[in-house]
Amino acid sequence: MRTIRAAIKTVLFVASTLGLYWSWYILRVFIPNKVRWRQFIFGAWTWSFVSISNMRIEVIGTPPEPPFFLVTNHLSYTDIPAIRNAAKGIFVAKAEVETWPVAGRICRDMGTIFIDRTNRRDIPRAGEMIVERLDMGEGVVVFPEGTSTKGEELLQFNSSFLEFAAKGGVPVSYASISYSTPPGEMPAHLAACWWEDISFFAHLWRLFKVSEYTATINFGEKPVVNPDRKLLAAELRQRVADSFVPVK
Repeated sequence: MRTIRAAIKTVLFVASTLGLYWSWYILRVFIPNKVRWRQFIFGAWTWSFVSISNMRIEVIGTPPEPPFFLVTNHLSYTDIPAIRNAAKGIFVAKAEVETWPVAGRICRDMGTIFIDRTNRRDIPRAGEMIVERLDMGEGVVVFPEGTSTKGEELLQFNSSFLEFAAKGGVPVSYASISYSTPPGEMPAHLAACWWEDISFFAHLWRLFKVSEYTATINFGEKPVVNPDRKLLAAELRQRVADSFVPVK
């Protein structure tokens, strides 16, 4: 039964992803407001992933309204559809994602900002792109841990991700995300969190075997402003940690 469930979900996922992407690609020629069209398609894709994977989303607090700059801990690729369904924004991702076959192209066309974490000279460029998106009225989400984790505890926040916000006095919103699965299902740290050295599709197949799972997103009350990027990173990490529920 679990294998059949995973197979059906995989077919639906591939069909919805490619179908929505081609709809965007073809119709963008005829639609004047391409940013709004992209936002609509990205929102439709994240909604389809939530529905297909049978993700329940529990929101605590009030999500920020665009334009916003939001930081949160990072557990899996599932963070993206979960957060996007609560707060309308685009995401900052590591440069390696852009090289992924098919997925890299789709992510780039859906507005993802890529950053090379190994090249400090690339950080100012990414910061400028984030400011441009904020000026366009979009929300931007970044994962300052720099990688997804098992969900036992938070990693240190990389302050370089926040340099432009500190220098520009940009208010930084924050949230924590956690996952749980029902009794009798695979534990969430294996089903939802993508931290092991396995491929995306291998993990996706595992996730799709689960009947349902819950993403709990806890949004902070007030954005943080600090001209010192290291102090800003430390304060944001502490605030995210205060509401973070370890994944079991």
